[in-house]
Amino acid sequence: MSNLENKVVLVTAAGQGIGRASAQAFARAGARVWAIDRDEGKLAGLGEAAGGGALRLCRLDVLDEGAIERLVTEIGRIDVLFNCTGVVQNGTVLECGDADLDLAFDLNVKAMARSIRAVLPGMLERGDGSIINMASVASSVKAVPNRFAYSVTKAAVIGLTKSVAADYVARGIRCNAICPGTVENASRQDRPGGQGEYKAPRAAFVARQPIGTPEDIADLVLYLAGAAYTTGQIHVIDGGWAA
Repeated sequence: MSNLENKVVLVTAAGQGIGRASAQAFARAGARVWAIDRDEGKLAGLGEAAGGGALRLCRLDVLDEGAIERLVTEIGRIDVLFNCTGVVQNGTVLECGDADLDLAFDLNVKAMARSIRAVLPGMLERGDGSIINMASVASSVKAVPNRFAYSVTKAAVIGLTKSVAADYVARGIRCNAICPGTVENASRQDRPGGQGEYKAPRAAFVARQPIGTPEDIADLVLYLAGAAYTTGQIHVIDGGWAA
């Protein structure tokens, strides 16, 4: 029996990319998955794509702390939290105003803290739980041009992860961060500039190192969900970009 069999998993930003691939992978592994996204349309077809696994779809905005708390109360036991919500913003420090930085912190950092605060008491009561946070190579791991707000907040995710891990390591809680490199997904193509801006950078990335897939990252997510002796770590998965 898989160590994820019948585990209850909450995945944020499950409508596309890494979140979607991870929700599907958890369901195929036998977990009971709650897949949430603030864009309900992006959740369409997710259950069918999971091969009939136990997967519940729910529209939820992670900026709404009350909504998160109500959902966690409705779910009850949560064994694994995968915080995948985030926003990518282009630009340098000179091009990033306070509003941009506030949005980046709200979605990339505060949303994770809200979700953790909601699920952690139940995990502590049971003495067991796994929290996985989506960080990035573009953080304290590696400097990336024109990613000021993104890099600052993803570095904060690493600090958040280590802090939670240190506070609860003796109480059965594992908290780890994943730091992907360039991953092929729809959101990358939807960024400002569209396909025209996307094609040239993509060619440069491919020439330098492989571009990963959401499924590549989902494999690591599942491993960390079941890993009993790993906590407070950053897990770089970037095709060698930061080597």
